[in-house]
Amino acid sequence: MNEGSAGEVGRMLALIGEHRATVREALGDARYAELLARLEALVAVPADDDRAVRRAVQGVRLVLLELPFGHPVRAALDSVRLVSAPPGPTAVAGARELMALLASPSPAPGREDSDSGAPDSGADAAEAGTGDVPDELLRAPALSADEARARCGGAAPPPELIRLAAPHGGDRYPEFQFAAGSGTPYEVVLEVNRLLLADIDPWGAAAWWLSGNTWLGGTPAALLGRLPDQQLVGAATALVEGD
Repeated sequence: MNEGSAGEVGRMLALIGEHRATVREALGDARYAELLARLEALVAVPADDDRAVRRAVQGVRLVLLELPFGHPVRAALDSVRLVSAPPGPTAVAGARELMALLASPSPAPGREDSDSGAPDSGADAAEAGTGDVPDELLRAPALSADEARARCGGAAPPPELIRLAAPHGGDRYPEFQFAAGSGTPYEVVLEVNRLLLADIDPWGAAAWWLSGNTWLGGTPAALLGRLPDQQLVGAATALVEGD
């Protein structure tokens, strides 16, 4: 288990409990019911099955992505990166505790911090969630949403493409995903991104592409076109399957 990943997931679950009234209000009844179902699914997975735990946590995150950006839980989501390290059994235990808390009456909106016994922690988490966005990922060359659409022939960019929601400046599509010049997205990038669940965990997927990889002997993004596509796919598969 990776302690950093486990801690990030634990903080996310704690924030859901701390702000449970406004989470429910912001999501609405249908999406809140889906959140409960995703949490129940997380509780039900074997705690020692890293792949199952990771996917269950990603399912929880997917629902929470619909929270407004100013919400403390939404602000903390991008710090939860699951691709490079699974969250471990701590996530299952945390989800079990959260479900017990959600079964109790919710505090009135605006009273969550005082009722939780952790004054101002929501604000701290919101600040941390924004500050945890990795600068090196935001500094990497990227296309705007309009530029990405143009590279895709005027169509909406495929959901497999990594789309980073920057704190300022709107959505960014890391440029390495597109062939040089005015090229379209690399097919191998789309394939690898599907393996890395980039639509759910874009920051984790971007970190994989833009970080050194000992298995490949370099940075995957820099090796596009230099290594056989299947070697990149194999490295991503080995990561996801824990080989």
